[in-house]
Amino acid sequence: MKIRNELSRRSFLKSMAAGAGAVSVPAALTGCFGEDDDDQRDLTVFVFGHGVASGDPLADRVIIWTRVTPSEYGISKDAQVAWVVATDEDLTSVVASGTVYTNASHDYTVKVDVTGLSPDTTYYYQFAGKDKEVSPVGQTRTLPTGNIDSVKLAVCSCSNYPAGLFNVYRDIANSDAAVVLHLGDYIYEYGSNEYPKADAQVRAPEPSQEILSLSDYRARYSQYRSDIDLQEVHRVKPFICVWDDHELANDTWKNGAENHQQDEGEFSERRAAAIKAYHEWLPIRSNEDQTKIWRTFAFGDLVNLVMLDTRIVARDEPLSFANYITAAGLDYAGFLSDMSDTNRTLLGAEQQQQVLTALATDQATWQVLGQQVLMGRIFIPVELLQDLAAVQALLASGQDASSAQLAIAEKLAALAGIKIRILQGDDSVTASERARVETTAPYNLDAWDGYSPAREAILRTAQQADQNLVVLAGDTHNAWASDLYITDDTGAVQRSAGSAGVEFATPSVTSPGFENYVGFNAITDPTNRANQQAGFEQAVSFLVDDLKYLNSADRGYMLVDFNRTNATCEWVFVDTIASRNYTAVIKKKMRVEAGYGKRILENLQLV
Repeated sequence: MKIRNELSRRSFLKSMAAGAGAVSVPAALTGCFGEDDDDQRDLTVFVFGHGVASGDPLADRVIIWTRVTPSEYGISKDAQVAWVVATDEDLTSVVASGTVYTNASHDYTVKVDVTGLSPDTTYYYQFAGKDKEVSPVGQTRTLPTGNIDSVKLAVCSCSNYPAGLFNVYRDIANSDAAVVLHLGDYIYEYGSNEYPKADAQVRAPEPSQEILSLSDYRARYSQYRSDIDLQEVHRVKPFICVWDDHELANDTWKNGAENHQQDEGEFSERRAAAIKAYHEWLPIRSNEDQTKIWRTFAFGDLVNLVMLDTRIVARDEPLSFANYITAAGLDYAGFLSDMSDTNRTLLGAEQQQQVLTALATDQATWQVLGQQVLMGRIFIPVELLQDLAAVQALLASGQDASSAQLAIAEKLAALAGIKIRILQGDDSVTASERARVETTAPYNLDAWDGYSPAREAILRTAQQADQNLVVLAGDTHNAWASDLYITDDTGAVQRSAGSAGVEFATPSVTSPGFENYVGFNAITDPTNRANQQAGFEQAVSFLVDDLKYLNSADRGYMLVDFNRTNATCEWVFVDTIASRNYTAVIKKKMRVEAGYGKRILENLQLV
């Protein structure tokens, strides 16, 4: 079903301008401009059409962000913007203020690193122009220090504008989370009717073509940030962000991407453009080297959050099963040999050393990794891999995949039945049946499964240091929870030593999940659809060791609450992204207790 976007970008900017003009500029802002009346430099006619944002909060500072929209482009003048930060929403108790210039070289975006703030304090901020236009008033908060009791984070990823409305962002804005962790795919690079296809596209992307240049990436961010729900969550919550692949191109690695072809120019130039636009439009603290976005945030002595880049800077090209297909079938030994190659990297030496040092030495109760891709071992029977690849190929080419999808569902059920019989100690299980479920390989080589030495280094370090490790992931568009165990040098999982940590993975804001690949979206009867989804999730959970939860079809986010004794994750889902009238519900709640030998996920009953 197509939903018409009732609020176009132009009408939105006009409404913002009209609203702003009706508001008087606070005295704290008018005084910021001083006596500087350099009309040769000052561009003073603009509106704040993309709202405000804050991010990268620390105990004594935070980034505040806005963008001015010039009345006309292509002029060389700068825009002078005043800003103010106060402890009250009326902006009378001012703690910091100033002015800053921006211009076309920054796409008229403004970022201020406000310093000298107090820890664990709510602040309000606003921007103004010399033409008396003002931005909305934003709200942010600094991080706590010392001994604290709890921290609640909202975790989200994968917000594809054409795929649906941003109801998830609206719900996060209304939540009691202190900080929002966005784990990547903040934008998508595809053109109109590419992803999703025309029959599932709810609203059209701008520009209409795939984005390649700096101006393209800037225009795509501009469209996303004109969305009123995304603006609202940025206005009321500080963000901590990392990029994934679609901020550049699908399945990005350090020297290329699946969705970058030779006729699209130099990949290095496209990467530089994507990184520049990202730092312009996101409230992230930008270093001189903008490729290095891994960084650490301390929530008192309770949570040490390490944000990682598993995608753009150091990742080697992912392995592909297609390269191991021989006349005799899959060269499994060759594949395993290459997968265990310690020279292949996901993080790079510098970043990996940072995270290993943090895991080995930090004294916080919880060590938390915020990053893009699944760390949990999602190994499935090898015979399913070829079937899944065939379905994906049919869908990509626009062909009918229903028969292939039905065959996969039937095979999943049969394999799960064999696994259940094995777990029950059924002596009638034949050797060939056992081989079918025990000959497994990673489902997703784009995730940590494709870079197992890097994962083992992290898990072994966490276990040796007796850390309470929680890994947060996005990317897949589905919700997951897994126990994380180390392996020995042969690759055998060592469960007897206890888990090294757990993983909570967030569903997407709008991007489609497994329902596209296994056919749930084609089932019109709600009961039948729910039964098919439940059967799929149950079968996968039986087949994948250490997987404790999977939601394969719903959009939403996570609320992760840390305290001294446990970490609790609630998966919050919205019932629609096709209408602004939605209902949000917590469908799953899980907890992990602090302490060595107790880091096993357990289900909590929903009240």
